[in-house]
Amino acid sequence: RALTDERGFGGQVVHIAPNLLESIAVFANGDARTALMPLDMVVLNGDMDASGETTVTEETLAQCTSRRPLLYDKNGEEHYNLISALHKSMRNSDPDAAVYWLARMLEAGEDPLYVARRLIRFASEDVGMADSRALEIATACYQACHFIGMPECSVTLTHCVVYLSLAPKSNALYKAYEAAKRDAQNMLAEPVPLVSRNAPTRLMKDLHYGEGYVYAHDTEEKLTSMQCLPDSLLGRTYYRPTQQGSEARAAQRLEQIQAWKRAHSPAPQEPDKKS
Repeated sequence: RALTDERGFGGQVVHIAPNLLESIAVFANGDARTALMPLDMVVLNGDMDASGETTVTEETLAQCTSRRPLLYDKNGEEHYNLISALHKSMRNSDPDAAVYWLARMLEAGEDPLYVARRLIRFASEDVGMADSRALEIATACYQACHFIGMPECSVTLTHCVVYLSLAPKSNALYKAYEAAKRDAQNMLAEPVPLVSRNAPTRLMKDLHYGEGYVYAHDTEEKLTSMQCLPDSLLGRTYYRPTQQGSEARAAQRLEQIQAWKRAHSPAPQEPDKKS
């Protein structure tokens, strides 16, 4: 209809083979707006003879549909579908699928720095302490993409995507922050324990700010039994390490710290019977 309707190209003679129209339909993947854009371009870039008739060739179609902005709406649904597919493929430790979705995004004209930023997030959200080098590599990937741009940085992004796909996975950091965030939002007025407060003035010292503070570096174990959470959150656990990759060592170290603190914490005081 766009070729025959007066609102389209009905006012001129356009020759385009059925197989080329079918190629445009396949290219559009069910999106009529996406179909009309390349149709418009192939007609405007077609071969016009002396009589004013336009012929669209396979070469013209190939040139127009290879223009990246046509492939991808950066503000549309497909933008979010593709980054979601990339993210979930890496999370599922599938490097082949991850590289494919990466290529889909880059060849469609996606900003490589956008992809790199998402990889940095993934490095902490889905890999975390299981392989802390993932964050270093993702950050270096962003810097490399900034330095050299496309198309050279496509291999750098592939490097990072494959590394993240194969890395051991842990979302313990993500879960720790989300749990702490809920408490922070619901308990915004919880006071900082006196022992953790700075005391730059005499008045603050008289109010016992910083009283009992022990500088951990001055101890043999580099540990203290000082209470750092507010009283209402005492005993709350946010970070729960997994046994994945390097996080297993972090879990072991955390258990050693907790065992030392249990052994050196002051015994709970008996309630005052007079009160």
